[in-house]
Amino acid sequence: MPNPLYFKPLRFEDIGLGRDMQTQDLGGSISQYIELIIFTRYGEHRYNPEFGCEIWDMDFELIQSETIWEEKLRQSLLRSIKKFEKRIYDIDIDVHISEINKFYPLRNVSEIKKRVEIIIKGKLNKTGEHYTFTTSLFLSPLSA
Repeated sequence: MPNPLYFKPLRFEDIGLGRDMQTQDLGGSISQYIELIIFTRYGEHRYNPEFGCEIWDMDFELIQSETIWEEKLRQSLLRSIKKFEKRIYDIDIDVHISEINKFYPLRNVSEIKKRVEIIIKGKLNKTGEHYTFTTSLFLSPLSA
């Protein structure tokens, strides 16, 4: 029997109630792990300081060249995913910065924020099927 891929966050109360813990498919498990890589700062993981992504160090940088900034983040993600997520191969990453005008009606305030869109494509080692992960983050301060 293959090892089950548990959905996170783990809900241990299910065990106490006699229910199985919630599982997910391989693609969902890979997506959660990639999110963990993105949202972990280098040095934050106690047992592996190399785990994570450089976006946390780049968040408040003055972006003089969006192309250079995007490539720096892309390379950081590519290194980490190749090193820590062994269930995919043939990895291609696109990173794009855009400006978003967010309006807050309660305060009657408009803010222009920089949004980073990350698209990761690859193939599953197990089946060769195509895999795609997409997420967007707002910069300065970084938020999901």
